[in-house]
Amino acid sequence: MPLNASGWSTPLSSSTTLSSPPSPRIDKVEPTPYDNPRIQASQIVEYISSRSATSSFVYVYDVAEQVGFGTLTKEWANAQEAGTAPVVDLQTRAGAGLSLVGRLSQGTSHEAGRGSVLTSYTTPSGLALMAPAFVHLPAANATSRLVVQVPTVTPTGETLSLSSTLSPLASVWSLFPENVSVLLSSTTQQAVDFAKIAYTAIDSHVIHLFDHFSSTREFGHALKEPTTEGATLAEALKHSGYSYFEYSGDAEAQTVLILLNGPLALAAKSVIKNNGISGVAVVTVNVLRPWDEAALKAVIPPTARTIHVVDEVPNALTQGSLYVDIFSTLLGGSLKPTVQAHRVVPSQTQEYLNEEKAFLSFIAGIAPAGLASLPVLPKDNRSIILFGTPQSSLASIPRVVEDFFLSHPKISSRLLTDFDAFSKQGGIFASRIIVGPKSDAISPVPIPVAIPLDRNASGQSDLLAVLDQNLLKTHSLLKYAKPQSTVLVNTTWTPEEFAANASGEVGSTIQERDLRVFIIDAKDIANGLAGASGPENDAVQNLVLHLAFIRLYLGGKASEGTLLRVVGSSFEDTIFGIPLAKVNAQAWARLHSVALSEVSPSSAVLKNFDVNAIAVDIEGGETVVNGARLGSWHDAAKHLLFPSAYTHPSAESSEEYTQNPALRPEVPDRTFLVTCTVNKRLTPLEYDRNVFHLEFDTSGTGLKYDIGEALGVHGWNDEQEVLDFCEWYGVHRDRLVTIPVPGDETKVHTRTVFQALQQQIDLFGKPPKSFFTDLAEYATNDVDKYALLFIGSPEGSSTFKKLSEKDTVSFAEVLRKYSSARPGIERLCELVGDIKPRHYSIASSQSVVGDRVDLLVVTVDWVTPTGSPRYGQCTRYLSGLKIGQKVTVSIKPSVMKLPPNPKQPLIMAGLGTGAAPFRAFLQHLAWLAEKGEEVGPVYYYFGSRYQGSEYLYGEEIEAWIMDGIITRAGLAFSRDGRKKVYIQHKMLEDSEALAKMLYDDEGVFYLCGPTWPVPDVYEALVNALVKYKGVEAKEAGDFLEGLKEEERYVLEVY
Repeated sequence: MPLNASGWSTPLSSSTTLSSPPSPRIDKVEPTPYDNPRIQASQIVEYISSRSATSSFVYVYDVAEQVGFGTLTKEWANAQEAGTAPVVDLQTRAGAGLSLVGRLSQGTSHEAGRGSVLTSYTTPSGLALMAPAFVHLPAANATSRLVVQVPTVTPTGETLSLSSTLSPLASVWSLFPENVSVLLSSTTQQAVDFAKIAYTAIDSHVIHLFDHFSSTREFGHALKEPTTEGATLAEALKHSGYSYFEYSGDAEAQTVLILLNGPLALAAKSVIKNNGISGVAVVTVNVLRPWDEAALKAVIPPTARTIHVVDEVPNALTQGSLYVDIFSTLLGGSLKPTVQAHRVVPSQTQEYLNEEKAFLSFIAGIAPAGLASLPVLPKDNRSIILFGTPQSSLASIPRVVEDFFLSHPKISSRLLTDFDAFSKQGGIFASRIIVGPKSDAISPVPIPVAIPLDRNASGQSDLLAVLDQNLLKTHSLLKYAKPQSTVLVNTTWTPEEFAANASGEVGSTIQERDLRVFIIDAKDIANGLAGASGPENDAVQNLVLHLAFIRLYLGGKASEGTLLRVVGSSFEDTIFGIPLAKVNAQAWARLHSVALSEVSPSSAVLKNFDVNAIAVDIEGGETVVNGARLGSWHDAAKHLLFPSAYTHPSAESSEEYTQNPALRPEVPDRTFLVTCTVNKRLTPLEYDRNVFHLEFDTSGTGLKYDIGEALGVHGWNDEQEVLDFCEWYGVHRDRLVTIPVPGDETKVHTRTVFQALQQQIDLFGKPPKSFFTDLAEYATNDVDKYALLFIGSPEGSSTFKKLSEKDTVSFAEVLRKYSSARPGIERLCELVGDIKPRHYSIASSQSVVGDRVDLLVVTVDWVTPTGSPRYGQCTRYLSGLKIGQKVTVSIKPSVMKLPPNPKQPLIMAGLGTGAAPFRAFLQHLAWLAEKGEEVGPVYYYFGSRYQGSEYLYGEEIEAWIMDGIITRAGLAFSRDGRKKVYIQHKMLEDSEALAKMLYDDEGVFYLCGPTWPVPDVYEALVNALVKYKGVEAKEAGDFLEGLKEEERYVLEVY
């Protein structure tokens, strides 16, 4: 049985980090997940759905795992747990359901041919994309049908707050064909039962939507194993004690609310039932499709005068499908009640589930007066909230407290833990617990409704605990405490220090609500009892806080002896050799009350808690948060999941545009995110060279550059090659890797495997010799190991040279060639290293183009002796840029600078894309001339193969010649004539003028392009100086060398 029987490793361990039980594994003591209040209903739904006895395959869509559903199924499948069905990962996109339809369609699917029950996990938004494809589903039968399990959680708004809204489905409810049944559940037992019914009913395909926003993630429910029977949906429901519609409330109600089953329906039913409201009833829709008109008419009492239909819709203009169904059902019947529509948009759903008595006020508007003032919870229930940080050793305290209550047979206790990952680095959790006497007569109120985390809360918590004192400085937490309730704070402050620190909102809330505040220093007590930090110290801290918490919960009934007896029943007499009585005595003596005489004002604005993350703990200490696999919440979530909130602290800057630390944090250079606006090929399509012109919009980035500087492009690897490699290497593209930042081992950056291999790791670059030696230690095959060691040795130099220079093998090809050498993906990333930015001379002057930067690039490609194509990594990336695509760039200074005096003569010699910086020069000189400034003579030499194909920026050059910016142009197109002509030949024609400009007029010479013409150009200038200035060749050479020192002989060659 792949579920942990205890639900956590040990009550006082520091290994429990986030919410769910650590992961599923075979447990010989506990053969099933049932009757165990420490296992969530959502886990049991996964368990039922993933059994090979019920499902042939489980298709887990990404959006489901992003809300914490499907992770365990994948874990069980990857661990090859007995009885687990195979799992397939799918991406959510338009038409997402077609792949499932295809697998079930007769004649086109192997699964259909042999019989198959397919299970899919998705969310309401994912289901909305799948729905149009369901019209193509074949008829369901005993051996071929589809079951879709849908956790009703949807991220909404700018902060991605989690919501139970069904609004994404409003427009598609009517699309589901007759052979698709839609079930909705709200309570934990109902969710488990309906999950099982979905596989028992063989007469239709089934979609099951269940409340994953709250109830199925709660702990504290000992759920019974479903005993469903019946071949049809109606039979299975009846056998399990359910019906299409559930009626709750006054049997002779005049006012009836009808809602789709979910947290809002459960809240309405609970409030009306628990308070015995007369004249009002709630009808909950358990089965939306097929729509049963007779069943609805049967549950509506003849006394009903007004039917209020609550529809969750994306906007107030959308007509709800439920209203249409109900109105059409009642239109022709004997009952003639008024049917009123209430369209609830996502923001209202959030309000009703998270704001204090907001839903009661809504119901009060359509029900008898006075309803809004009724209690949400029964009077004998108590509400508890604990706030802490997930990475803390005290993160398991809520589960310790819950376990204490669960150990008492007459007490009912429910725990729900939610996370806010945006408002604090490392996250913050809120654990809400409802405690009360066990009673079958009480309908459970959804925890978010009973204990709302309202931004304007007047307080619903009877006992509130803050496990980290620093949270009081950053978050508005005490507002959730009821007036005259109790607050426990774990802090290193003394009572006097606490009073001094309780300024502003904290202090005023304590005074205004007359809160009873108690403080305890659990760490100091643990240090005294258990010594230095470690598991023993963590355990004692947990125990101390548990004792203090239970003491405050017991209130006036508590004494030191009573507390020891009550809590001691759950533990041994000693903890790590420390007598429990001694820990109890310390916890009793060191719990201090705090009195505030006056409150100091404070300008600090405290943050609100917002639910935006769901976490699942799995075997081995890993945590999956919103679908991303983490080794540590603190180390990874802040870098990837929530970049706006979790970035490395950066120094204060007075810059108008500050560096975004999340933008290539491994790169030491100042980086900018620019937008591609032009990608234009300059050479003909049939030409064998692709030379192209790029323009990037830099507005809003603060990017500034000088004439002649280079743009560093942080290019990406080819997407398909990366995906192919991931599949071959056997690593999931969405797994996270956390890698140290080069040059600063105190920092890390985190990406998915796909992001790392596409955007950062030089997987398709050329490996150095050391890589072969480093890789050898991971080879499991002796032949591979010794071959790698040989290539990396001095004796293997010729082999390495052939691989590197002739075959030009990449890191990826070496890994494929020696396939038994497979280091872990994190280690592989470190061995390969990062893609280095490629620098390209900027082909524009910012004085002319403004918020823009231009590049001139030629695609680099070649074929190896074996016929394998090769591509330059960055030019391939740049050539494929789409308009609007973002590119990370940096600026690199260059030696290509204009002289300070614009009157100095300039000689520019560029080959191919070496013309780039000279275009920037000429743009700037033309701009100066337009302003009326005098500029010196410019000799421009350009060389390429064919004028018709490679006269780069030819039209601009001709215009500058006509305007007199270019004094003389020496254009050398080597393949156009019978005799090859290069730029040095054109320079020889102007020898006298060149010699004068350099020798007499302080002219500056520039050469940009490949290295091969450098000797010939150098010789042409030496000969010019010898012939026209009467100097010896050696003296001429020394003169040119001197010009280098003066930055008047400038080479930028590659």
